[in-house]
Amino acid sequence: MDFSLSEEQRLFQNAVRSFVEREVLPAAHQLDEKAEFPRALFQACADNGYFALRYPESVGGMEADFLTYCLMIEELARGSLALAAAVAMQTLMGTDLVFRFGTDDHRKRLIEPALRGEKIGTIAMTEPDFGSDLGGITTRAERTADGWVITGRKMWITSATVADFFTVAAKTDPEAGFKGIDLFLVEKDMPGLRVGRKIDKIAVRASETSEVILDQVRVPPENLLGEQGSGFKNLGAILAQIRVMTGALSLGLGQAALEASIRYANERVQFGRPIAAFQAVAHKIAEMGTRLEAARSLVYRAAWDVDQGRNDAKLASMTKLFATETANFIADECTRIFGSYGLAAEYEAQRYYRDARFLLYGGGTSEILRTVIAREMGAPARKRK
Repeated sequence: MDFSLSEEQRLFQNAVRSFVEREVLPAAHQLDEKAEFPRALFQACADNGYFALRYPESVGGMEADFLTYCLMIEELARGSLALAAAVAMQTLMGTDLVFRFGTDDHRKRLIEPALRGEKIGTIAMTEPDFGSDLGGITTRAERTADGWVITGRKMWITSATVADFFTVAAKTDPEAGFKGIDLFLVEKDMPGLRVGRKIDKIAVRASETSEVILDQVRVPPENLLGEQGSGFKNLGAILAQIRVMTGALSLGLGQAALEASIRYANERVQFGRPIAAFQAVAHKIAEMGTRLEAARSLVYRAAWDVDQGRNDAKLASMTKLFATETANFIADECTRIFGSYGLAAEYEAQRYYRDARFLLYGGGTSEILRTVIAREMGAPARKRK
């Protein structure tokens, strides 16, 4: 197998890297301090074609492969994980299901403008009491003569404060478990939809996160995304992409923390020489770099696997688990190399340490992922039917 990047992919990677060096890195510290949605940089990403990357030409997309998409996410995360998280929501979870299961009108009014940055989409799955256990959600969608009425409360919804449309998970059959979950398109001007309090986070602060209240929101029948009872299955179809994409976010954060560690270790002088000359510090950097390269190989392999049309739950789960834990390890080591300055707000080490925690939760916690991986490996063995 040859996992080397094509010339086209390398040129694109370098173009995104140049954009990050020129526009994102100089603004990253201020984005974190202001903790506001990065609208100008978000629109710049749209203008560069990043939002359209993985979508077909029929809606104004560029039809790039998933590996190329992950290269873009990785580079953006190296500059600002908060910006990259907002872009990831716009380009994957917040728009994919509407594109695949919405109507031609939905694609024309919402998806095409979203790829140009003119509208913003998000997904509303998590609830105050249910995150990993999607089957336990309490948001209800009841059928009426002219569509559906949705009532419930969502929590930790990315970009909700600025979103124009939401993909909302709700129970249409409370007795059917996962098969009773469906997905609905809800637009911001629908009566009964309200964005609640903004959550003050210690990480990815420029990626705004809020609660969303649905108080008898009426949606037309065509806003049911897919056949009734298929919501969980349809979400599962992109779950591998979500997990691999999160791995790409982790690569960018890990790369940024590693580069900062090397710079600081070469600049900081103790006992008459740079601390990089001390074996203890040099070995930290070697370990950080080795783990990062292993994670990069896994992410690129898993992205390539998606491009082959496979939906490998085990590989995607391994990728997300290893890459996110690696990013957290590197961010932690970065603060140790910085020493006391790792606590100083003026240095980026503390931001990497905070932001790395964000990677551990969306798309499955490390504990859930280990359970999935073990199950896929046959432990415990499945019962024969």
